[in-house]
Amino acid sequence: MNEMGMAHIVYIPGVILVGLVIGWILGQRAALTALKRRQEKWKE
Repeated sequence: MNEMGMAHIVYIPGVILVGLVIGWILGQRAALTALKRRQEKWKE
């Protein structure tokens, strides 16, 4: 039977953490862009 090694235990949460950070950054940029567009629309 193939057991999970220590590298496996570190690798998977690491990949999940990197994905969360990238998603957080991209989501923040999208929210700021949408907010700026909404503010510009209200000024008109």
